[in-house]
Amino acid sequence: QYIVVPVTADFNVTPYHPIENIAIDCGSPSTNASSLDSRSWVGDGNGKFSPIEPQNNKYKSSAIKAVSPPPSPVDNIPYSTARLSYSQFTYSIPLTSGPKFIRLHFYPTSYPDFDDPSKKAFFSVEDEGQRLNLTFTPSPDITDSYAFINAIEVVSMPINLYYTPKIDDGSVPFVGQAQGRFYTLEKNTALEMMYRVRVGGREIPPGEDTGMFRGWLKDDAYLTIAKPSAFPVNESINLTFSSDTPSYSAPREIEITKEGDRVFEILLANLTAETAADVI
Repeated sequence: QYIVVPVTADFNVTPYHPIENIAIDCGSPSTNASSLDSRSWVGDGNGKFSPIEPQNNKYKSSAIKAVSPPPSPVDNIPYSTARLSYSQFTYSIPLTSGPKFIRLHFYPTSYPDFDDPSKKAFFSVEDEGQRLNLTFTPSPDITDSYAFINAIEVVSMPINLYYTPKIDDGSVPFVGQAQGRFYTLEKNTALEMMYRVRVGGREIPPGEDTGMFRGWLKDDAYLTIAKPSAFPVNESINLTFSSDTPSYSAPREIEITKEGDRVFEILLANLTAETAADVI
């Protein structure tokens, strides 16, 4: 087990401009629709991103609108439409080489002619050369189960944002292993995002990220002892960025404190990962 903690500041933030910025509104015929955060979404009914289905499929997939619009604060786009099927279907997306964010959006609600949306389904991600195949398959263990997907995002990420170059000295130490044993995050490793938490302050929606459309959660729900609190911004601290930690690593709106203000211990699986982490 390991933890990666990038440290950033609130000065001279330059947004990242991804090569691929693909946002597919599954089940929608729209060629261009905007969500509340001004993100542009393209429907999968326009042909460019339409799903591929085996010819021997017993059922064809359906583009369906939800019975009722999602309640606030859930956005109508892309959660008011979905692609559903009792058979397997695949999205095949052409891409350039390099690391990507893949975000799959699922919003369980009622859809006409389909029952309980919480029934389990499988999906797989395959890299075939310059194409990314996303396959959705109903669970074979549940009668009348179906696969569904509300939206798909594929966004290019900076080469070494989360990965460590082979020649880099910044490898990550293993928790509970012998001192000096390191783990290198190379490009052949896929990472799953579990939580992206902002320390102090409000939640930051994807539209306010630095060009990669990442959502940052408030830390209130994850504090075990201390009551929710945040230090005020200290603009007298003039931090600089480097090639190892570029300014787009995190959003501009970050609380800044001086060294030693936020020292804490990090535990992973009841093992000490870091005795004195300091978030600036």
